[in-house]
Amino acid sequence: MNTAVIIENTLQALYTGLILGSLYGLMCVGLALIFSVMRVINFAQGEFLMLGMYAAFFAFTQAGIAAILGPYAGPVVAALIAGAVVFVVGVVLYELLLRRVTGLEVAGAEGEGHYPQLTLTLGLSLMLSNGGLILFGSMPETLRTPMSSNAWELGPLFGLDVTLYLNQARTVAAVVALCVAGAMAVFIARARIGKMLRAAADNPEAATYMGIHVGRQHRLAFAIGAAITAIAGGLVASYYPFQPYIGIEFVIVMYAGVVLGGMGSVGGAFWGGLAIGLVQQLSTLVLPQQLQNAAIFVAFLLIILLRPQGLFGRNVERV
Repeated sequence: MNTAVIIENTLQALYTGLILGSLYGLMCVGLALIFSVMRVINFAQGEFLMLGMYAAFFAFTQAGIAAILGPYAGPVVAALIAGAVVFVVGVVLYELLLRRVTGLEVAGAEGEGHYPQLTLTLGLSLMLSNGGLILFGSMPETLRTPMSSNAWELGPLFGLDVTLYLNQARTVAAVVALCVAGAMAVFIARARIGKMLRAAADNPEAATYMGIHVGRQHRLAFAIGAAITAIAGGLVASYYPFQPYIGIEFVIVMYAGVVLGGMGSVGGAFWGGLAIGLVQQLSTLVLPQQLQNAAIFVAFLLIILLRPQGLFGRNVERV
């Protein structure tokens, strides 16, 4: 194998890792926000991703987004609409189910309410995935646009016969994911509601004494976390086929990214997801594709062994 081929393969794997890592990072941000504020391990996060995919699909194909905005801006707007739809779903599910097993109401319960939370979110996951199968069927779907089958070419590079191919749909999805993650970081750090979320995460009892309704902040965190992951799902749907059980393909990556970035750190979760994308794709340079996930967890275990609090977390950090 000559030098040009090695450089080209390495650059292509690096590009793909950054693209996928950005989308993984956005998924992880949604899960991390829920855990940081509510301390709830949400097994249904993969199903929120799936709902985002289907919401984006129907917004693009049935609600006329494709006809109004075209095949280029349409998928992005459809993904944002999916986030809004799943936000409402998150509010409803919190009020119907999660409110009774989170917050100050279970502060004195055994395990701080984690046992019913785990059972409830696992049941919610099964309900949403099987309900999706009933409503949407098992046939894989995708947002078919010219972008998903076309690529931008960069090259020749470095004075060699090296060409880098940038898939249009994946590249646009990654740029949007970066923008949404950046907006979320600013919201958490600067906005008044973001500061209230941080207060509810740090010390719910003290936040209550300061006039902050902790239950409302938990509801908002759950809905926003579900919506962010749904936006990521809508973006992934622009180039990746999906079906009602697709959540299981991504939820393990989400949990690994959150732990890798640092439990309780929303910003760290994004970098954890980005690191997973890079390891997954760069490993294909030396390993068969079937061992991508094995490479992820080898790297994960090594990092956790050296830094148990995660790459960017601190033992006391939340949000």
